[in-house]
Amino acid sequence: MRSAKDFFRPLAVGAPEPIREVPARPSRMIHFFDPSNEKMAAKVPSLVGTVDVLLGNLEDAVKADRKEAARAGLVAIARATDFGDSTQLWTRVNSLDSPWALDDLTTLVTEIGDRLDVVMVPKVQGAEDIHYVDRLLAQLEARAGLKRPILVHAILETARGMTNVEEIAGASPRMQGISLGPADLAADRRMKTTRVGGGHPGYLVREDPVDWAVDGARAIFQQDLWHYTIARMVDACAASGIFPYYGPFGDIKDVVACEDQFRNAFLLGCVGAWSLHPVQIAIAKKVFSPSAADVAHARRVRAAMGDGTGAVMLDGKMEDDASLKQCLVILELAERLSAGDPELAALYAGDPAAEVTAP
Repeated sequence: MRSAKDFFRPLAVGAPEPIREVPARPSRMIHFFDPSNEKMAAKVPSLVGTVDVLLGNLEDAVKADRKEAARAGLVAIARATDFGDSTQLWTRVNSLDSPWALDDLTTLVTEIGDRLDVVMVPKVQGAEDIHYVDRLLAQLEARAGLKRPILVHAILETARGMTNVEEIAGASPRMQGISLGPADLAADRRMKTTRVGGGHPGYLVREDPVDWAVDGARAIFQQDLWHYTIARMVDACAASGIFPYYGPFGDIKDVVACEDQFRNAFLLGCVGAWSLHPVQIAIAKKVFSPSAADVAHARRVRAAMGDGTGAVMLDGKMEDDASLKQCLVILELAERLSAGDPELAALYAGDPAAEVTAP
């Protein structure tokens, strides 16, 4: 059966053919760096091979008077660095309503388009934003003589974008994925939090009082502000065959809560998260790689299920075709990640001396 993507054609004469399926490359961590910051730029070569995605950021974290320097810095870094097969180069351009976005795309595609894997577009409001970027990229690819299309990644940062998330996910065969942008989305929704991702102690449920003693001891359970948003984003991405990501976790010092938030996103279906500081790289690598125990269990279920029909009892639990489908998701991810990571390959093979270490 042909999918909707089979009917897409290049949007400019001479542009590469649209892709039919998004490449499933490891992208557990999207590590941001400011190309105009010489200290950060100098660290880029040392991160190649240890970080799945390096993203040259041109947007919010770059001051207005440094925009052109950041753009030029990314061009210089891309030309001077061999990213190999294990690390992707992405960029986050300025928002489409800014005075810098057009020059960002024109410069990057024509000068380093052969090295650029994905363009991340902030504050996407609807499919029309993706259509604009799609057509412009095709024209620029044709001008530059590129042989493969540059993919597009949208950030979910506005209430309107949230209501249109399904249309955004399926707007173009270039769509690689969508990330949650919790800070801008919180502001646009008029949420009463100043945190960048994560929970809030005021968003809770409280245990019912005993014998109506409302002032007595009552357990409190903090809730997840982002559960609905992430779940809907994951569904939209799954329906269109693209990948969902958790965005930034702003409290760099709270590595425990960061790991919790990343794990919640992983369990809900996200394939990776942003890292804003080197300490978060190791957290993302750990969380978004299946555990050795989960991989071993998945293999046991696959072996026990035989042809995949019926049901079996394993360790006192029923496993059936739905269980097998869940296990195959874990095994496919484990095989893909371990193919380029000897540490994970050893861990999943059952080597007791193997462990996932920080890059």
